Amino acid sequence: MTDRRRFPKVFAAISVLLMSLAAVIADAAPGAPAAQFQAFKIGTYRAVALKDGGLEEPVDGKSFVVGQPNEAVGAVLKAGGAPTDHFEFSIQPLLVHAGVRVLLFDTGAGGFFGDIAGKLPESMMAAGEKPASVTDIFISHAHGDHIGGLLTSSGALAFPNATIHISAPEWTWLSSLSEDQAANFGIRQVSALVSAIKPKVVTFEPGAELLHGVVKAVELKGHTPGHSGYLIGSGADSVLVFGDAMHSYVVSVRKPSWQVAFDGDQQLGATTRVALVKSSAASGQRLYSEHFPFPGIGKIVMGEDGATWQPESPH
Repeated sequence: MTDRRRFPKVFAAISVLLMSLAAVIADAAPGAPAAQFQAFKIGTYRAVALKDGGLEEPVDGKSFVVGQPNEAVGAVLKAGGAPTDHFEFSIQPLLVHAGVRVLLFDTGAGGFFGDIAGKLPESMMAAGEKPASVTDIFISHAHGDHIGGLLTSSGALAFPNATIHISAPEWTWLSSLSEDQAANFGIRQVSALVSAIKPKVVTFEPGAELLHGVVKAVELKGHTPGHSGYLIGSGADSVLVFGDAMHSYVVSVRKPSWQVAFDGDQQLGATTRVALVKSSAASGQRLYSEHFPFPGIGKIVMGEDGATWQPESPH
């Protein structure tokens, strides 16, 4: 079994930083609210990127990238036009209207991360979307910034009419976590969470087709025991939601072989990332990232200097 001890320490450190980050955000320039939603198309489907929040991690050799000199990491960030002393991660679930179904891919942080996240309900309201209309939720993995929005602050189901799809290995892992273990992954009151969502959960085997012609699970190993991406639609207009296979729009794309502290199995996560970057660049696959800059829709392109992230221009 792969050693996952490093990751809980990182997430515990994140929890300590969240409140101070919230204060920084609160002091941001007035009159410049963050974008809350952005619509785009997936074939004939209408999709909406929904801003939930964001967080930062320092370039310190332990909080995100590990095993590389800070100077080398800073140089890659600079070449990508990003700040050199920290990483910036957006948090943005994706909602898709597919015929009579309304699909939600992950649910943001809910109340788990304080004021820096948990804005999904407000973003949905701004976009004219109703939680009760969501028919299916697809969970990439069981970390707090992806499952925290499943419940309201009172502990009720935030999406009462939705089936919750999660891979069988991930559900087994989540259900086995103690309260202390779950806290290390940004999850509060895990037993209450598991009990509340259990009647709505439908598990699947990695790589299964979940909604014929609409959603197919894509196994992306290394981050958590049952981490899953989702391919929405088919053909050139399809979109792959890759969960936390990649976090940084600069480093994860330009240096996919670099290991990161967030991955439970850091070597396997890097191997998955390398393959994902290579295959996506070769095929031109449209991608949706929950942590790249909002709204997170784009492609990976290969140039003279290697792979880079190319966001789609709003239509």
